[in-house]
Amino acid sequence: MKLTEVTMVRVYLTEGDHQLQKLLDFLHRDEQVRGVTAFRGIAGFGRSGKAHEASLLDISMDLPLVVEFFDLPQQVERVLEDLNQWVEPGHVVSWPAHVNMGE
Repeated sequence: MKLTEVTMVRVYLTEGDHQLQKLLDFLHRDEQVRGVTAFRGIAGFGRSGKAHEASLLDISMDLPLVVEFFDLPQQVERVLEDLNQWVEPGHVVSWPAHVNMGE
Protein backbone atom coordinates (compact mmCIF):
# COMPACT_ATOMS: atom_id res chain seq x y z
CA MET A 1 0.00 0.00 0.00
CA LYS A 2 1.41 3.36 -1.05
CA LEU A 3 0.56 6.30 1.22
CA THR A 4 0.92 9.89 0.08
CA GLU A 5 1.13 12.82 2.48
CA VAL A 6 -1.67 15.35 2.02
CA THR A 7 -3.11 18.27 3.92
CA MET A 8 -6.78 18.18 4.96
CA VAL A 9 -8.68 21.46 5.23
CA ARG A 10 -12.06 22.33 6.71
CA VAL A 11 -13.74 25.63 5.99
CA TYR A 12 -16.66 26.67 8.23
CA LEU A 13 -19.37 28.86 6.68
CA THR A 14 -23.07 29.52 7.10
CA GLU A 15 -25.65 29.47 4.34
CA GLY A 16 -26.37 33.12 5.04
CA ASP A 17 -22.82 34.02 4.00
CA HIS A 18 -23.64 32.97 0.40
CA GLN A 19 -20.02 31.84 -0.10
CA LEU A 20 -20.53 28.13 -0.77
CA GLN A 21 -20.78 28.28 -4.56
CA LYS A 22 -17.87 30.72 -4.80
CA LEU A 23 -15.74 28.39 -2.67
CA LEU A 24 -16.70 25.27 -4.63
CA ASP A 25 -15.98 27.01 -7.95
CA PHE A 26 -12.64 28.25 -6.62
CA LEU A 27 -11.58 24.80 -5.41
CA HIS A 28 -12.83 22.90 -8.46
CA ARG A 29 -12.32 25.18 -11.43
CA ASP A 30 -9.55 27.53 -10.32
CA GLU A 31 -7.41 25.32 -8.04
CA GLN A 32 -8.43 21.80 -9.16
CA VAL A 33 -7.87 20.26 -5.73
CA ARG A 34 -8.07 16.47 -5.43
CA GLY A 35 -11.18 15.99 -3.32
CA VAL A 36 -13.93 18.28 -2.03
CA THR A 37 -17.05 17.55 0.02
CA ALA A 38 -19.62 20.01 1.38
CA PHE A 39 -21.73 19.21 4.45
CA ARG A 40 -24.79 21.00 5.81
CA GLY A 41 -24.97 20.99 9.60
CA ILE A 42 -28.14 20.79 11.64
CA ALA A 43 -26.83 23.13 14.32
CA GLY A 44 -23.76 25.16 15.20
CA PHE A 45 -22.40 28.36 16.64
CA GLY A 46 -19.14 30.25 16.48
CA ARG A 47 -17.33 33.04 18.25
CA SER A 48 -20.37 35.35 18.08
CA GLY A 49 -22.39 32.81 20.05
CA LYS A 50 -25.29 33.14 17.59
CA ALA A 51 -26.86 29.69 17.16
CA HIS A 52 -27.61 28.47 13.64
CA GLU A 53 -29.99 25.54 13.76
CA ALA A 54 -32.86 23.78 12.03
CA SER A 55 -36.02 22.84 13.81
CA LEU A 56 -38.90 20.64 12.76
CA LEU A 57 -41.15 23.68 12.46
CA ASP A 58 -38.99 25.77 10.19
CA ILE A 59 -36.04 25.02 7.99
CA SER A 60 -33.46 27.72 8.57
CA MET A 61 -31.69 29.21 5.57
CA ASP A 62 -28.72 30.11 7.76
CA LEU A 63 -27.50 26.61 8.67
CA PRO A 64 -23.82 25.84 9.23
CA LEU A 65 -21.83 24.56 6.24
CA VAL A 66 -18.53 22.71 6.25
CA VAL A 67 -16.44 22.33 3.13
CA GLU A 68 -13.65 19.78 3.42
CA PHE A 69 -10.88 19.20 0.90
CA PHE A 70 -7.43 17.70 0.58
CA ASP A 71 -4.42 17.83 -1.71
CA LEU A 72 -0.63 17.79 -1.63
CA PRO A 73 0.77 20.11 1.06
CA GLN A 74 2.32 22.56 -1.43
CA GLN A 75 -0.97 22.82 -3.37
CA VAL A 76 -2.99 23.42 -0.18
CA GLU A 77 -0.52 26.07 0.97
CA ARG A 78 -1.10 27.98 -2.28
CA VAL A 79 -4.90 27.55 -2.00
CA LEU A 80 -4.90 28.80 1.60
CA GLU A 81 -3.05 31.98 0.63
CA ASP A 82 -5.96 32.93 -1.64
CA LEU A 83 -8.70 31.47 0.56
CA ASN A 84 -7.59 33.42 3.63
CA GLN A 85 -8.17 36.65 1.66
CA TRP A 86 -11.97 36.17 1.67
CA VAL A 87 -12.87 33.67 4.40
CA GLU A 88 -13.15 35.11 7.91
CA PRO A 89 -10.20 34.44 10.24
CA GLY A 90 -10.76 31.42 12.46
CA HIS A 91 -12.96 29.61 9.92
CA VAL A 92 -10.26 27.52 8.23
CA VAL A 93 -8.65 24.52 9.95
CA SER A 94 -5.98 22.26 8.43
CA TRP A 95 -3.95 19.21 9.44
CA PRO A 96 -1.57 16.67 7.86
CA ALA A 97 -2.99 13.32 6.73
CA HIS A 98 -2.22 10.40 4.43
CA VAL A 99 -4.18 9.10 1.47
CA ASN A 100 -3.98 5.51 0.20
CA MET A 101 -2.85 5.68 -3.44
CA GLY A 102 -3.05 1.93 -4.03
CA GLU A 103 -0.03 -0.18 -4.89
